[in-house]
Amino acid sequence: MYALVDCNNFYASCERIFNPDLRHKPIVVLSNNDGCVIAMSDEAKALNVPFGAVAFKYKAFFKKYNITVFSSNYPLYGDMSARVMNILSQFSPDIEIYSIDEAFLQFKGFDNYNFNTYGSTIRTRILKWTGIPTSVGVAPTKALSKVANKIARIFPKQTNHVYVIDSEEKRIKALQWMPLKDVWGIGSRLHKRLVAKGCKTAYDFTQLNDAWILKNLSITQWRLKKDLLGEPTLQLDAVSTKKMIATTRSFESTFSDIENIKERVATFAVTCAEKLRKQGSSCHVILVQLRSNRFDEKAQQHRINKMIHLPFPTDSSLTISKAAVHAVERIFKKGIAYKKAEVIVMGLVPTASHQLNLFQSENPKHQPLMRTIDWLNKKFQTDKVKLASQDLKRTWKMRQEHLSPRYTTHFNEIIKVK
Repeated sequence: MYALVDCNNFYASCERIFNPDLRHKPIVVLSNNDGCVIAMSDEAKALNVPFGAVAFKYKAFFKKYNITVFSSNYPLYGDMSARVMNILSQFSPDIEIYSIDEAFLQFKGFDNYNFNTYGSTIRTRILKWTGIPTSVGVAPTKALSKVANKIARIFPKQTNHVYVIDSEEKRIKALQWMPLKDVWGIGSRLHKRLVAKGCKTAYDFTQLNDAWILKNLSITQWRLKKDLLGEPTLQLDAVSTKKMIATTRSFESTFSDIENIKERVATFAVTCAEKLRKQGSSCHVILVQLRSNRFDEKAQQHRINKMIHLPFPTDSSLTISKAAVHAVERIFKKGIAYKKAEVIVMGLVPTASHQLNLFQSENPKHQPLMRTIDWLNKKFQTDKVKLASQDLKRTWKMRQEHLSPRYTTHFNEIIKVK
């Protein structure tokens, strides 16, 4: 059996833990730089706040309906997520953290367990220890546990937030209820194709011929069908390293001079290099992109990128930053007011084992230097050691006009009990 444990309205729930006055009140959480709505409470959904609503356009709407607005507090959300996942690991050794707010558990050797009771125990412990409400769906396969979780979430009173698909009758009834568009793994394009084939529900999808699916769709959709039929084909995914790493930021203002842009891109490149070293990878390719402000209709629009292929894989901030700055020099256009830059490192290979180049290689002094810089920045919990190409007094800061305290990760912001 598998369980999918999903945190209800996770970002909004994190904000409510330390501010109980917000319970049963509408809440929205904004994206980076307070751009648009990326999360909301059930009360805000009931007011028909659209996902992705641009914050400044809905400012009057939020005020009219007394909707509390928060900036994304990623240190708080990340810490609360880690606490929830740590609790879940107590219920099964086989766990796949699927996202920041949900995880799959596999139950091997739990044949004599009552999963309704076990699911309620999971939910109660998470709620008591963290304050985060969850929904639990249990079923014979991963795809069916997603369906069960959806039922538990939509019908909380009838299910008490826990639903178990443990019979063929429940499986068929659940699939006949589940709209096709809500099935895990069915995207918008695939949904259109399946609707044209006559599918309206998850059950309709499971009635399609195997040969037709393999011929017209893919092996992935065939496995999804088998999973929905109750035949486990989708296993827990092992933790894997990222295939590419990106740092994308909007500038605090538009820049028309190349020096400011070079400094920002150098800083973004250093961030990518730090992430590479953290996961033990090196990159072969660096992509740099510059964009003007697409929301300024009066400004001249410009979007361009440059890909740099390195002769050897590297995780050095010096090498990656130098290549990124070189890319900026190649693509910068005078007279354009740039608002955003992106640095992506690709072609990742393990740093400990990769193909060497006979004629070119990394400076051997870089590796111990990077280790020392990482150690110093980790020890002092701040990026005090920087490259000369970076502005020592400048730190990129998101626009966060509605930011709540970092209650669990910053000593000076710990909640005070009077």
